[in-house]
Amino acid sequence: MAKEDKKNIPLFEYGYCGNFETTLNLLKDLAMPEIWEYKRTPNEKALPILFSYLLHTFTRIKEENKIAEKDNYSCFNTGLVTENQQEIFMLFKENPTKGKQFIEFCKESDNNLARFSSLPERASYFNNPADLIIDFRLPIRINIDHIIEDRGNFARFPKYIQSLPKLQLIHTFNGAIDHAQKRVKRNYKTAIPQYYRNTFFPDTPQLQLLLPLCLTDAKTADLALAIYKEGDFYSGRTCLTLDMAINNARLIAKPDDEWLKA
Repeated sequence: MAKEDKKNIPLFEYGYCGNFETTLNLLKDLAMPEIWEYKRTPNEKALPILFSYLLHTFTRIKEENKIAEKDNYSCFNTGLVTENQQEIFMLFKENPTKGKQFIEFCKESDNNLARFSSLPERASYFNNPADLIIDFRLPIRINIDHIIEDRGNFARFPKYIQSLPKLQLIHTFNGAIDHAQKRVKRNYKTAIPQYYRNTFFPDTPQLQLLLPLCLTDAKTADLALAIYKEGDFYSGRTCLTLDMAINNARLIAKPDDEWLKA
């Protein structure tokens, strides 16, 4: 990552993380195996899902003041675990001339963490666990005009769908929403929670739910529809690529539904 890309990123402002690709591989090798690469979108970053996960995890950790400090050392909980379910922490040491520097990723039982009387908790993204589960009794109101007329949203649609006449496009889109709602009623786990931080309103992050939009094949999701609760209904005005959805959803937990797996 170039120096100019590191500006305004809390983890890199906090301490020097070395060659970040090497650092990410150290974490990947210590943690329980997961797929951290995109399957659908080419990306120049190594381990792009893990890259996003660690940066956003630290941003939340810093907001919650969950960094442990002792003498010249500090650490935070990455939220990941080893295959034996030991929590993994990122350890830093203060350098008198260069500031904080990444030392290593440690398991909770490692001697390097013994200096901390208590280890920090993992990041939290919700107050009420009920918010993670969709209430399928509530209606879903979708701003279709915004989704198909917003350039960013529409560019995420499959090329074939983009080429359809508008009336047919709307009919296909509505059919995909109906299909998603029926699927959620059969299995509430189909709605996957994601943590979303709006670029324009970074101080008001939001917990949302992701629904599969099957536009070309009823068995395969093409996009994820993001919905959020507003009083007695859910509102939706954004579609994400599946890779974008995995990035956001992975902050809370590894998605276990078959439609959103890396």
